[in-house]
Amino acid sequence: MSSTTGDADELVRDPTRMSAKRWYVMAGGWSLLLTPWLYIGATSDRPPVVRVLLVTTVVAYIACYVHGLFVAMRRRQPAFSAALVLVMAALWAVMVVGFGPQDGAVYTVSYVIVTVIALVPSPWTAGAVALAFGGAAGIGWLWLAGEGVTGPDILGMLAISIAMLGQFRLIRANSELREAREELARLAVSAERERMARDLHDVLGHSLTTITVKAGLARRLLESGDVGRAGEEVTDVEQLGRQALAEVRSTVSANRVASLGRELAGAREALRAAGIEADLPAAVDDVPPDRQQAFAHVVREGVTNTIRHSGAGRCAVRLTPMSVEIVDDGVGSPPGTPAGHGISGLTERLAAVGGRVEAGPAPTGGYRLLAEVLPRTAAVRRREPAG
Repeated sequence: MSSTTGDADELVRDPTRMSAKRWYVMAGGWSLLLTPWLYIGATSDRPPVVRVLLVTTVVAYIACYVHGLFVAMRRRQPAFSAALVLVMAALWAVMVVGFGPQDGAVYTVSYVIVTVIALVPSPWTAGAVALAFGGAAGIGWLWLAGEGVTGPDILGMLAISIAMLGQFRLIRANSELREAREELARLAVSAERERMARDLHDVLGHSLTTITVKAGLARRLLESGDVGRAGEEVTDVEQLGRQALAEVRSTVSANRVASLGRELAGAREALRAAGIEADLPAAVDDVPPDRQQAFAHVVREGVTNTIRHSGAGRCAVRLTPMSVEIVDDGVGSPPGTPAGHGISGLTERLAAVGGRVEAGPAPTGGYRLLAEVLPRTAAVRRREPAG
């Protein structure tokens, strides 16, 4: 894997998801509070070697906080994070010893505590901060035994720790909100793609099947010399092609609404062209309007499968207010045959109106496709867990 890909993976694991520019501005601003110790170390009356050591220690402390913490948040490697915390703790201890109690360097432990807050996962952050705070207070007490660490000193470090803990929790919360928003956007795109794929399958599968059947019928009529009927079939093919094009455009623009009555009329014509006897309901008035669109897709899918796969001589559509059933006397399908895209799409459509789909061999032979809307109480019982 290339380094670029690795960097991208590391960026994803960063809990703050802050860009380098934003982090360096924020961390650089906080590090300005350490500049007084640069001046104190450079202008003190200590030997030159000690002054160089103190200034180098402060610079290294700032570098670890500004750059080292940024790298550690990106990598999220426990060994690297632990090493960074230990190095910063050692640099802080050198600062406390080198500057002495009169310069108040003990307060710079806040940067170590911030590093712990940023690197330790949230369930253990509070405990890690308490441990770091206790260790800092203990070291400060030992090295400043002459003057001692006063109560206000401890309260000051505790207040800074709590403030930093809240700040990083807020940053993490904002990051989680961004991730949730991006996930919702991805789900919306995926749902739209699935809708388009399902609708295009329904539209093109049925239309192209009907066009193919009618074109074959027109060819046979031409071969038999019946030019008049062949011309009628070709005209129907042209109309079906125009209708399919309009439906594809409507599908892409999410404006397509299936009509149960129109689907039954189209099914009658398609079955006639395929030489299959059709037994279809004469009206759809008994079906509630909120179910007609879902039932229309069931009729389209069932009739299309009958024409394409069954080799049937008869196809019947039975319609009730609660269900629609398509049964043919064809070869059917072997038990256990996995459902295709069409049946999967119907399952999703029926689930949206509180229904279910059954597809498989009919008890009397042939193939049976049943879609029914469950009563509201039955649907609730099906969703309740056992017991």
